[in-house]
Amino acid sequence: MKDFYNVLFICTENSARSQMAEAMLNQIGYGVFRAFSAGSQPSGTVHPMALAALEHAGISTANLRSKSWSEFTAPDAPHMDLVFTLCDKAAGETCPPWPGVPTIAHWSMPHPGQEGDEAERQHSFNQTLIQLRHRLDLLVALPFEKLDHLALKQHVADIGQTQTQE
Repeated sequence: MKDFYNVLFICTENSARSQMAEAMLNQIGYGVFRAFSAGSQPSGTVHPMALAALEHAGISTANLRSKSWSEFTAPDAPHMDLVFTLCDKAAGETCPPWPGVPTIAHWSMPHPGQEGDEAERQHSFNQTLIQLRHRLDLLVALPFEKLDHLALKQHVADIGQTQTQE
């Protein structure tokens, strides 16, 4: 078994969903997973409502920053085991080649907080965090040491189809 699994979450702007996934997996998968996030066109900031949702859930936001996926293509970049696109726009982009041979999957999630007043938008971010938690709990529970590459690919694709009840 590996010491840990490197996981990269991608959204075009790297400002909300990918940041929330990075922070949450680093907490719930501590010691087994190392999570990162990036974007093809990073916004340069983490959305304040994403930070508020994480902080409300007791998840550290200390090291979050919006960054380009090019940081993870350099020769000295960590080799990724799993790469997830979380927004449909990023899934449609041509991703760079990642060091190593990661399992790649798309977990479609709408961008939170697009409509409504401030309270409704924050609720949308909170619901996105709940959905991510559900999927990440399923990921953490996978028996990685017993799965070959094809089985792992199927399991992570299946997780991306799960929904939580609001």
